[in-house]
Formats: sequence, C-alpha cells, structure tokens
Amino acid sequence: MRVVVAGAGGVGALLGGLLAKAGEEVGFLSRGAQLRALREGGLTVDSPRGRFHLPAVEAADDPARLGRAEVVLVSVKSWQVEELAPRLAPLILPDGFAVPLENGVEAWEILARALGAERVVGGLCHLFSFLEGPGRVKHTGERLEVTLGERRGGSSPRVESFARRLRAARIDAVVSEDIEAALWKKFAFIAPFGGVGAVTRAPVGELRAMPETRALLRSTIDEVVAVARARGVQLPADTASGVLAMIDALSPETTASMQRDLMAGRPSELADQNGAVVRLGAALGVPVPANAFLLAALVPQERAARRSQARPPG
Repeated sequence: MRVVVAGAGGVGALLGGLLAKAGEEVGFLSRGAQLRALREGGLTVDSPRGRFHLPAVEAADDPARLGRAEVVLVSVKSWQVEELAPRLAPLILPDGFAVPLENGVEAWEILARALGAERVVGGLCHLFSFLEGPGRVKHTGERLEVTLGERRGGSSPRVESFARRLRAARIDAVVSEDIEAALWKKFAFIAPFGGVGAVTRAPVGELRAMPETRALLRSTIDEVVAVARARGVQLPADTASGVLAMIDALSPETTASMQRDLMAGRPSELADQNGAVVRLGAALGVPVPANAFLLAALVPQERAARRSQARPPG
C-alpha cells in the first residue's frame, strides 16, 4: 500500500516511519528543516515499539512530486488544514482516501469540502510523540493508537484493510462504530487539558491537584460535552468523569501540545480547540464560560506568536 503522510511532525513522522519499517511505501509531504533532514539523512524513530533508522526517505514539499496514494494521513496542525486541503486532491487515487489526525473536530469537514466526503475517513490518534530535532522523532509511553471509522457510522472494507496495515506496523488500530463520538471524547480531553495547561503554565500533576484548577478543568470538560450533545453526538452519561479520569492517569510532568506551543511562543491550535468550543457553543446557544475565559486569556499570546512568525528574520 502506498501512504503519503502530509505533515512530518511528531505524529506524522512516527506513524509514517513505522509504516515504512513494516514495508509499506511511504512518502512525506514536509518543508523546512524537517524536509532537508529527511532528504539528506533519512528518519530516526525512537519508540517503545522499536528504535530504528530509515536511511532513504521519500519527501517533498510539493504534492505533485510524491505521486498518488491509497491513503493520505493528514497530520499537520489543525490551523494548517484549510490551506493544505485543496493541495491534497492530486495525491489521492480515485478509490483512495484521506484520514485527518488533528486534535480538533472540524478537520473532516474542511477536507470533505475540498476533496469530497466520500474521499475522507474519520480518524484520530492517542499518542505522545515529538521531534527531538530534524529527522528524529521520539515516542514516549506505551500508548500508540489510531482510531478509524466511516463518518456515516461503522466500518467498511477500506477501513478494515488500512487497520490491518497499521497493526502490522505495530500501531494499535481501533475501528469505531461511532467515530463522531470518539472524536468528541478526545476533544473533551485535549481542549480542556491544553487550555488549562496553557493558562496556568503548569504540568498536569500540578493543575489537577489544586482544587481551583481542577474545578476549571471539570467545567471546561462539561462544556465540551454539552456542545457535543447539542450537535447530536451520542456521548455516554459518564463521558466527563471518564475524561477527568484519563487526565488523572497521565504522568505528573505531562503537558499538552497546545500548551507547549504557546509557552514557546509558537502559533498554536487555540482557535481550533477552546476557540472552536466557543464558536460552536455560540452557534448552538450553549453557554461555555470556562472555555470563553481560556480563549480570552490566551488570545494575546497566540496573536503575539503569529506576529512573530510573520516578521522577517534579522
């Protein structure tokens, strides 16, 4: 199977590397220092599932140079999907599909508008990985899970086929009967965790232990669940308490990717996480004061990061 990974960051480099190691034909759509490193020195993967080096890696910054694929894994930041989506059309074979793996809940709709709904499969991932440097990806912890499902619900032969390829690459593939509910359950975890982590600038062990920030976490989770249900998503009654239990199970030093981006002065997924909760809540008439507070408190950092990125060096 030919797979193109659009975005060779922590998630894309890890999944693409494992698939290539298992014998799949993998191309990376990348840019900048990561693209140069992949072309010149290959890719090193350091994971509990194995440490290895791929000396020859196919990588390009132009989709037209990569050729068409059965599956395109979209693993860029959520705020990059809108610009990227139309450029992916030449990459996908007529019977192929794209799988968004972003942290938000709107990437599928963006890709479907650009590519056609039939050419997009629902997806999400649960893992902790990051680039140690150009061409080097580090995966920590035992969890390495990709969940797939058709947006109309249930599975399909194409989903099952790709899930088998993932499992052969030592990636735990789960096929969901309700991918929409799975996406929103993850969103109820990542948006509150990232937002509260960014505003407190504290690791999860500290923010979950303090009564004030724990209460903020729970309020933020409850609001995400309320918005999901207002959209017709079928979430179990114990979703919020289950998400809080997931946060309690994290290693105390853990931080969210959005938190790390904002603390480092980089553009983040704020608009697609807490911002999306506020935007969708307003459209549905669902009050979301905790998420509105996080958005208001973090917007100045986000705007400063984007101004800095846009400023020419020197």
